[in-house]
Amino acid sequence: MNGVAVRSRGVTTGQILSLLLLFGVSDWVSAAIRYAIPEEARRGSAVGNVVADLALDLGRLPERRLRVVSGGNKKYFGVDLKSGALLVSERIDREELCGALSPCSLSFEIVVENPLELYSGAVEIQDINDNDPVFPSSQARLEISESVSAGARFPLESAQDPDVGINSLQTYQLSANPHFALDVQTRVDGSKYAELVLEKELDREEQRELHLVLTALDGGSPPRSAHVQIRIDVVDANDNAPVFNQSTYKASVRENTPSGTLVARISAYDLDEGPNGDIVYSFSSHTPAKVRELFALDSATGELRIKGRLDYEETKLYEIYLQAKDKGAVPGVAHCKVLVEIVDVNDNAPEVTVTSVYSPVPEDAAPGTVVALLSVTDLDSHDNGLVNCFISPGIPFMLSSSLKSYYTLKTKAALDREKASEYNITITARDSGSPPLSAVKQILVQVSDVNDNVPKSSQDSYDVYVLENNVPGIPILNVSATDPDLGRNAHLSYTILQADPIVGHLFSINRENGTLYLLISLDHEDQVEFRMMVQVQDSGSPPLATNVSVSVFVTDLNDNVPTVLYPHANTTATYTDVVAPGTPAGHMVTKVVAVDADAGYNAWISYTLLQATDPSLFSVGLHSGEIFTARQLREDDAPQHTLVILLKDHGEPVLSASATVSISVAEMVKEMLTDLSDVAPASDPTRHVTFYLILAVILVSAAFFITIVSVGVFKCYKWKHSKELFNSSRSTLYRAPGPFHHIDAVRGGFTPPNFYHQVYLTTDSRQSDLCKKSFTSSPLGSRQSTMRNGEPGLYHQIVGMASRLPTPAEQAQPNTDWRFSQTQRPGTSGSQNGEEGGAWPNNQFDTEVLQAMILASANEAADGNSTLGGGTGTMGLSARYGPQFTLQHVPDYRQNVYIPGSTATLTNAAGKRDAKSASSSGGNKKKSGKKEKK
Repeated sequence: MNGVAVRSRGVTTGQILSLLLLFGVSDWVSAAIRYAIPEEARRGSAVGNVVADLALDLGRLPERRLRVVSGGNKKYFGVDLKSGALLVSERIDREELCGALSPCSLSFEIVVENPLELYSGAVEIQDINDNDPVFPSSQARLEISESVSAGARFPLESAQDPDVGINSLQTYQLSANPHFALDVQTRVDGSKYAELVLEKELDREEQRELHLVLTALDGGSPPRSAHVQIRIDVVDANDNAPVFNQSTYKASVRENTPSGTLVARISAYDLDEGPNGDIVYSFSSHTPAKVRELFALDSATGELRIKGRLDYEETKLYEIYLQAKDKGAVPGVAHCKVLVEIVDVNDNAPEVTVTSVYSPVPEDAAPGTVVALLSVTDLDSHDNGLVNCFISPGIPFMLSSSLKSYYTLKTKAALDREKASEYNITITARDSGSPPLSAVKQILVQVSDVNDNVPKSSQDSYDVYVLENNVPGIPILNVSATDPDLGRNAHLSYTILQADPIVGHLFSINRENGTLYLLISLDHEDQVEFRMMVQVQDSGSPPLATNVSVSVFVTDLNDNVPTVLYPHANTTATYTDVVAPGTPAGHMVTKVVAVDADAGYNAWISYTLLQATDPSLFSVGLHSGEIFTARQLREDDAPQHTLVILLKDHGEPVLSASATVSISVAEMVKEMLTDLSDVAPASDPTRHVTFYLILAVILVSAAFFITIVSVGVFKCYKWKHSKELFNSSRSTLYRAPGPFHHIDAVRGGFTPPNFYHQVYLTTDSRQSDLCKKSFTSSPLGSRQSTMRNGEPGLYHQIVGMASRLPTPAEQAQPNTDWRFSQTQRPGTSGSQNGEEGGAWPNNQFDTEVLQAMILASANEAADGNSTLGGGTGTMGLSARYGPQFTLQHVPDYRQNVYIPGSTATLTNAAGKRDAKSASSSGGNKKKSGKKEKK
């Protein structure tokens, strides 16, 4: 066996045909190689090094999954991935594989991946002399008439040798004898047969029988042989032998011809008479057994018919030898040959073999990506073996041919798993025969998911309405989104994008299902609307996301009781309003001021008179809170009246509060002052504090005055360069201070009736324009005069300050630290001029007027030197409500002025406002000092 292996290696080296056929098909290359090995090579013996012959990288073989694919049930070859050698893996018997066909070869394909490459190859199986020639029988008997003349020929049975080429049957040898010679003939297919040639006539009287030995030899080294014993009986002569009409007959039949079909009719004649002239037809003794199985011969008629199933793919031509014998004592024999050609028919359907399938295919695979490798075979020939493959239309795949009988299935267009997650591709192979035969093969190709879809929400934005005072932790919204991807690519998570940190404390979202939770209880009065952005993101790589806008609106509940601003309820001080006897009906005595922190109807306050000392004397405006005289006051009316006003909002349920108003009927204000002094506390523990406060104010005013004088001196020094500024300073007093609203300062109490002030402040600037006018009051009202009628020092002081005030274009933005927001403005507390059925008041100006009016009254009441007595206090409302609207006592609102929607209280700490207050109250301080001395 070692010798065989060495020879095999020599043949391999010398006979390899490295034919690399490059095809420009897709992204893979195909080539062809050829080897030759002897049959019966032991398992594991090397055929050749395919890795070296194909110039492949030996180190990448495991990664590229190199494998050998061959047809049939047996895998004759394999590849050693360590050495790259093509090895024999099964016993190879050339006679079993190919029979008499030569050359005999086995085809195989080598498939490597990453990238996909296909190489075809063939191994020629070389014959070795491993079979002896074999005769059909070990003995043969011939009867030859003694009358046969020299030169007569007698065919002998042929030996069979399954080997081919030089190892097949090559010659015959005949043992030495005086009568016969051996003539070896060659058939069309190259096989040998022998005939005995009579060289010397027989003489039955000399020798009745002869014994010869026929030896068949093949061409092996050493040759193999077979022997047959031939016995020749010498008989009396039969003068005439049968004669065929022709020595060779030809016929052609289709391979699918049914059994019993007539192929040919042979005919022979014999000139003898009687039994010597009767002819019997039969197969010659050297006719192969395979032929006897496929054909039948009628011994009487000579008809040759089909007996078995013919197959063009197995044998294309049959050479049949027949003989005709007469029935004489020494029968005469004649021989002929029948050539039967087999015509191919389309009786083999194509066969589709799937070599490789690459599934699943990612949906983002580029067009032209190889999905499967197919091989197609058809055993028929010519057009019957010409096969075309195609797939059903309408799918994003195509077939392309690379090598002969090989196809690749590729993607033709972009795939989309969301539209089709798998394709059951039907491949049809059809030959060109008539009628054509076809074969169908189905391949299931799955499409794997790629994260190529952004999550989609059912709507781009959500508006959520939540009642205030909600229960913490309740779900308020479910953000729903979908992702048509699969697996992790479709797993969505929800998060809140916290542009505003407050949102993160108030709201939380479930990452898995998108449920939005409200963590704490909301208050409509704090904030009405919350905006946030919810991000919906999948878990793909890279992840894709979409944003959804969510707006949460807090709806109002009636959860705030109306708050009374005037008269103040949380104090022990008594507020008494004064009305003169004889006051006619319809005169406004005072006004109840209240706000409700709610919004809408919940903040709409109505006022009703709940209790009164004399219910017929006073009436209350339903929506304004203004208290009017219902009839003219008479002398017999009670001097003191206590009114209880019920304040109700319009919410559900209705919330209410009450305010108590005291009204005195007095002829003179001095009488009222006497009454008030009687009820005043005996000792005031804060009188020393008041004194120090007054002293501090005087000192601050003096410092401020000195500062103004210094600035005036500096201005005079700059007179040459600021003439225009001086003119502007003079005109500042008389110009209208831009677009502003005047606000009446709330005055009341112990101011002398011959002097009080009105202060005009602009509400759109932190540095307000300030004017001061003096008034002379009367028991029924007040009279206005020009500012020059006041103190000259105060006038010049204000003129100097006005020169420093900025022009309207230079004014700073409004100071909004004390103003109401839109949702915190008091409802119907503004004046409606006594009309009870008026529309809902929503004038921003009225609200701001009320706030400024309260602030101004608080500032002056806290000064301690305001002349609140003497005459009727006007509360600064003379221009709006008439001269009869008076307040005898106003508390210090600077410490407890309520701003709806805020926990802060107004103070007198604003720098610029304090500066003005200090400057404007300087004259009053001096005046108060003089009065105290008096």
